[in-house]
Amino acid sequence: MRIGLVLDHFDPTRGGVEQWTWQLANRLLNFRHEVHVVASDFGPLYQGLARSSSWTDLHPEGPAIVRHKLPGIRSRVGRAQAAAECLCQLKLDIIHDMGLGWYCDVFQPHGGARQAAFEQNLLLIPRSLRGWKRLVARTLPRYRDFDRLTSRQYSGTQVVLALSQMVSRQLQHFHGVSGERIRLVYNGVDIEKFSPDHRTTHREPIRRRMHLGDEVLFLIVAHNLKLKGVPTFLRALALLVNAGHSVHAAVVGGTRIRPYQRLASRLGITKHVSFLGAVADTVPFYAAADVYVQPTYYDPCSLVALEAFASGLPVITTQYNGAGELMTEGYHGFLLEKPDDFETLANRMYQFLNVGYRKQMSSAVRELALRHSFEHNVEQVLSVYQEVLEANWGNTRRASFAA
Repeated sequence: MRIGLVLDHFDPTRGGVEQWTWQLANRLLNFRHEVHVVASDFGPLYQGLARSSSWTDLHPEGPAIVRHKLPGIRSRVGRAQAAAECLCQLKLDIIHDMGLGWYCDVFQPHGGARQAAFEQNLLLIPRSLRGWKRLVARTLPRYRDFDRLTSRQYSGTQVVLALSQMVSRQLQHFHGVSGERIRLVYNGVDIEKFSPDHRTTHREPIRRRMHLGDEVLFLIVAHNLKLKGVPTFLRALALLVNAGHSVHAAVVGGTRIRPYQRLASRLGITKHVSFLGAVADTVPFYAAADVYVQPTYYDPCSLVALEAFASGLPVITTQYNGAGELMTEGYHGFLLEKPDDFETLANRMYQFLNVGYRKQMSSAVRELALRHSFEHNVEQVLSVYQEVLEANWGNTRRASFAA
């Protein structure tokens, strides 16, 4: 098949949708499909390559990903229109859009339902300001641009991939997407890259780097530290520290960590938290940790939670994380009802101070990850592609979205 993948940034170093799409593109190449990527940016690996050049210059030994760089346009609607115009010129069997535009056969909003995400983000600001924020969202050009884009994305008849049942419900409720158009496809994880086997190599060196002895190490990996619940995590850790327990937290990622360092200082737990910033490889930190904690306010289907499963780490997250739907409560970890409930989080973290309990869950979460490998994920995506082709939708289906 000639397959087009559409997204803003084709750069695996950014994580999330970018990392997932990079992996998908490479798996599709392994299956001998012809892969085209339409994006606004291709990251540092691609700087200097001409428009529509292929990556054979970077990887001459393998098949090519054909690159189509969109012009620099600030407006989201403008970028989507440019993508549609570019894609119209390509004779592709399948167009799979990750959230950039509307001209596609398969639409997969990796950020989840935009309105649902907006409502969850409101919980991060004082209640007295939420009405003002909603008013601003109706007036500022940036939000109106979002609304115009979202309206076109969901007004068509293309198949919509939901990363979780939570997202499926939200797409139907907030954006009027019919259930018949939605296919449920959870994220998958690279079970070889993320594995308990890496503990032998990485666990002790990383723990020595953080000056740890036998402390129980709780880990979070995130870019948006506030949205993913780092303040709740720190407050819960403080309760355990003040109770005299031997615990430590590692916060990997984030570009603005000073507010969280100040919070740790106010809580009196500075010596019990390592803020590690962005790292090139998270594998050693999963290997060094004992439990993964992510009290997130919104996550369609957290890739890092899946990476933790694959690494043999029990997970504590919230009901607002689609990956939590894969878990059995008390068997793979725990789900919090409220992302700001640090007392309940501390109680759940306390349960994992028992090494036998951790080991028992470690085997269970690894088995869970094996059932949700990235290979299985790709098989599901290819099955949707085949469904689209067999339904004879193709270019006729896309024509109404091009204008």
